[in-house]
Amino acid sequence: MTRCEHGVEDLCPPGLKLYERALRTGRISAEDAAEAPCLTDFGLLHPALDDLDRLEPVPAAAALHRLLRSSASRIADERRREERLTEQFEPLLRAGDPGTGGDTPTLRLHSGTKPINQAITDAMAEASREVLCIQSHAGLTGPRARIAAAAARDRDQAILDRGARIRALYQHTLRHVPVVYGGFERLRGDIEVRGLDETPDRLIVIDHAVAFLPAAADGSLALEARHPALIKYFATTFDRLWRLATPLYPTLEHRPTVNGITPRQQAIAALLVEGHTDAVIAERLGMNIRTARVHIAKLATTLGSDSRAQLGYLIGRSGILDQEG
Repeated sequence: MTRCEHGVEDLCPPGLKLYERALRTGRISAEDAAEAPCLTDFGLLHPALDDLDRLEPVPAAAALHRLLRSSASRIADERRREERLTEQFEPLLRAGDPGTGGDTPTLRLHSGTKPINQAITDAMAEASREVLCIQSHAGLTGPRARIAAAAARDRDQAILDRGARIRALYQHTLRHVPVVYGGFERLRGDIEVRGLDETPDRLIVIDHAVAFLPAAADGSLALEARHPALIKYFATTFDRLWRLATPLYPTLEHRPTVNGITPRQQAIAALLVEGHTDAVIAERLGMNIRTARVHIAKLATTLGSDSRAQLGYLIGRSGILDQEG
């Protein structure tokens, strides 16, 4: 017979039924009890003194009292264990982490849109110098975007009111998204926005002290980093991208068209030469695939291409990629 594995607090249906019958009749046969060996294992049945082939039940009240006493003993043991662990770790907690100044972890994971935004808001509330932000097209549509935009508006204005500045990098395609450009115009203070064809995933660096970056592709997790080496790396990367970017706000700088090829088409041409599919190109440049294909078709027409293979050759021969940057 297969033994049913479970705890006494979760009696199996055959065991519960047999124990109830034993309580009602006073005893059951050992043969019947074989259907639920857990009853003897847990001490709910014991052999009758006058007939070893029969089992008598321990009264339910007595069984419950014994089991509760056993549970209380285990709880007391756990509490004593907690006390020992607390005593052991107390000096270690006081020692802290040398990379954090004593009481702030260098890395912390946040889960869920609201907790993530609350963590960013809390960090921004302590800031007074500068916020650096990189924003790709991901996360700027749908419910998550609306929650984030509402939370960002108030905290951005609050830090600008304290005299800090905001520098933000967006993809060029995002300047046509109302929630993005409209958000810039509603803010008052020292805010500057520049654009790139491609950006890394989202990054926020606050006062060169704390950074937030995605920890899951769907945006459900964010990593909060406070390690000085990481913060320096993020800020340096931002500055290098900033120098390559084109002003979008408060002044808009139009990038020049070269030999009939628009800046957008130049960016697409570079990815075509690398062999990327239409879907990858659209994802990298923050546009839908239909728009990407329209630009590819216009590029092919401008260069006089009849096929995808010929288009790559003509792009290389035209020299338009030499004009980038």
